[in-house]
Formats: sequence, structure tokens, C-alpha cells
Amino acid sequence: MGSGRQVAVFGAYGHTGRFVVAELVERGFVPVLSGRDAGRLEELADVTGLEARPATVDDPDALDRALAGTAAVVNCAGPFASTTAPVIEAALRAGIPYLDVAAELEANIDTFAHFADRAREAGAVVVPAMAFFGGLGDLLATAAMGDWKEADEVHIAYGLSSWHPTAGTRLSGAVSRERRGEGRLRYTGGRWEHRVDAPPTLTWDFPQPLGPRPVIGEFTMADAVTVPSHLSVPEVTTYMTADAVRDIADPGTPAPTAADGSGRSDQTFLVDAVVRRGGVERRAVAHGQDIYAVTAPLVVEALVRVLAGRTRTTGVAAAGEIFDAPDFLRALAPHVTLAPHVTLVPHVTLAPQP
Repeated sequence: MGSGRQVAVFGAYGHTGRFVVAELVERGFVPVLSGRDAGRLEELADVTGLEARPATVDDPDALDRALAGTAAVVNCAGPFASTTAPVIEAALRAGIPYLDVAAELEANIDTFAHFADRAREAGAVVVPAMAFFGGLGDLLATAAMGDWKEADEVHIAYGLSSWHPTAGTRLSGAVSRERRGEGRLRYTGGRWEHRVDAPPTLTWDFPQPLGPRPVIGEFTMADAVTVPSHLSVPEVTTYMTADAVRDIADPGTPAPTAADGSGRSDQTFLVDAVVRRGGVERRAVAHGQDIYAVTAPLVVEALVRVLAGRTRTTGVAAAGEIFDAPDFLRALAPHVTLAPHVTLVPHVTLAPQP
């Protein structure tokens, strides 16, 4: 598949970066290890036998050396508020595709705002948020949308058995909160709205085996950036199981630990994407194990398709816009298991928790 082509991985030594490196090797690529911590890069290089090219985001020459001779770059280094722009700039200079796994709302908003015109004019490919948050939900919503040209609402509910955040997740969250200030963001009425009230607690009726679960509504994730970037829908709302929100909010929750030989944790997930138009809903559902580990097959499958020219557009593009969403989702097996990909059900109103 990869035919021995080199792919730069910026942030290769991080929790998600290591999964991405392993997936690239599995699919025949030769990862070039890069990132800001030369010591951690060398440790990973010693274990993997791969080349390490340290680079910092404030050193364009070092970034250029890191990307030299590579077919593409995958950015796994958070906080992405600091890394996306410099690494995209380096990819544009090198004339290679850029993909990242950013879940930071502000970083993803910036990527679309600052690079859409330049990337399109250059015929370049920039795929942000090609990860569990942002990528998978966007693909599911796009598949559920089907032949509809527009819809009233998209709802994406995350049913996580637990959420043990990595150090990178905590740092990215802190950076997002610092940039955002007090309150939270919600995508409604076709625009971003800054809210200072508490998000609602609701009951979401997940498909089996989860069933009805308490969720935090308006728990805005990267899907609220990717989905309306290409689907004509004015309301995009994401939800998170309340237990998972408590986990990530607790500073004492430990980082994920490996439960099998691949390094995956025992965390399970179910993603329920619902598209509404009038009184009809279309639904696409996926489930699997470990939100960090599953990011690797997501972004590497995207890379394979970009390099093979199996894309629908250029410029800055979300997963569902640039790829054939149903076909892409099927290709994620066995990492992601799909329910029948579209169902039609009566309109359902979410019930507030007492």
C-alpha cells in the first residue's frame, strides 16, 4: 500500500502519534519521526529503527528539513493552536498533503479560516481533524445525510465507557479554554455562538447495547467545525455521556493504559450520528475500542486515499467532503464496526434529565 514512501509524523512520540507510526508501518509506509522533543524522538527511533528529524514550530528551516523527501505530513502534536499553522506552512512549501488529528475547536476553525483560499489556489490538500473527534463523526453524518442536499439539524452523540485523557488532551483542553475565555461555544443558526450558561443534561437513546444514557448536551467537539464546513445544515450539536465528562473533568483521572498487545485501552465507544429534516431522521452508527487508537486507522486511511488521488476536492476539506463517506467507513473494518448505515425513524425529542 505505502510502497515504502516516507511520511513525516510530527509529534510521533506522543500517545496518538505512536499509534499512527505503527499503523503507517503496518500499511507499508516509512514514517519519518519528527517533533519538538529531540530526546523522546531519539528514544522512539532507537525502538523502531526509524529516522528522527527534530524540529520546532518556530524554526521553519528545521520543519523544511523534517519534511524533505516525504510524500505527506501527519500532525499529531498538540496543542494544535501552536502547531497547525507552522506545519501547514511547511507542507505548502514542500508541496505535500497535510493531515492532522486536532480536536481543538479553535485550531480547526483557524485552519479553515486562514488556509482555505491559499490551499485551494495551490491545489493542495489539507485535511484537519482527521481523527475520532471531527473525522469519524463527520463521515457518519455525511453518510446519514445521503442524497439530501440540506437538513435542519445534525446531532452526534458520543457514548464512551470512560475517558482517561492523555497529557496531550489535557494540555489542548487548557489551551482551548484559555483562548475561549469564560463560557463555551455552540454552532447554531449557521454561526458560532458564545454561551456562558451551563450545558444541559439530557437523556440520549443510544442504539443497543448502550440504550438510554445521561449525556451532556452542547458538549461541542470538532464535528461542529467539520460538519457545517461542507453540509448545508444550520444546527450541529454534539453530546457526551455524562460519566465520560466526569472522567475528563477530574484531574485525578489517570491516563489510558494498555489492555492488549496493540496498546489499546479497554475503553469502548459508540458514535450515534442523527440527521434531521422535517419529521424524518436518518441515522448512522459506529462502535469500537479506544478513541485514541482508532484515530490511527482513520488518518492513515485518509492518507492512503489522498496519495492515491481518491479525493473529491482540494484545499482545506473535512473528511466527509473530500472522501466517499460510506466507502471510507466500510474500509475502517475491523477497527470500526458499523450498524446498517442509514435508518429512517420518527422524530425524537430529547428529554432533559431531572
